[in-house]
Amino acid sequence: MRANSWAIFGAMLMLSACGSEAPAPGPSDRPTVIEAEVSGPQIDVLAFGDSLFAGYGLVDPEQSYPAQLQQALRAEGRDVRIANAGVSGDTTAAGLQRLAFTLDSQPIKPDLVLLELGANDLLRGLPPAQTRSNLAAMLTELGKREIPVVLMGIQAPPNAGPEFQRTFDAIYPDLAKAHGAKLVPFVGTKVFTEADLLQADHVHPTAEGVAELVRVTADAVAAALPPSE
Repeated sequence: MRANSWAIFGAMLMLSACGSEAPAPGPSDRPTVIEAEVSGPQIDVLAFGDSLFAGYGLVDPEQSYPAQLQQALRAEGRDVRIANAGVSGDTTAAGLQRLAFTLDSQPIKPDLVLLELGANDLLRGLPPAQTRSNLAAMLTELGKREIPVVLMGIQAPPNAGPEFQRTFDAIYPDLAKAHGAKLVPFVGTKVFTEADLLQADHVHPTAEGVAELVRVTADAVAAALPPSE
């Protein structure tokens, strides 16, 4: 099942864009957001990415990864607020173009940035060197602003070819190490190999798939949050 799902995922990456029209969502109740009791100073996080952050194809914004991650972190008593700056269809080049403007537009300087880009570079078959250069430029900009970063790692599907896969997959750990960012595996987790956790396009996670993404990544993100005083 997982091998077949990887093949489907890879094929869909080559055939459909993350920024294309979202499929019509099925009926669903609006999720109930229970506000937990939190303490300590407010921690402001900026989630900067593509459709996997934007919540492509989901019924409600509260089902997106940043929203569900915020709920999970607040349920543990942390006063975390996550601003969702995900834009469907963004490549790393598009992200680089809007990063400074997005940062300057925040009411206050973020305490942490979640950086998730590169899936659309894969989709368009862009050279890994270009993806690396754009991500490095974004990490450099965030470093200049002294903003800690969680880099969400993305893996190429096997059908991209072994050489391309090795070259692309090395981008994220290399850059995380070079720029002192926290690396968190993202695309490549089992969510993207389980058909029942994906939407009809076989690329974007369902609300349940997003919840599983949060489950497997929340602890690593929490570890990167600034300490409460």
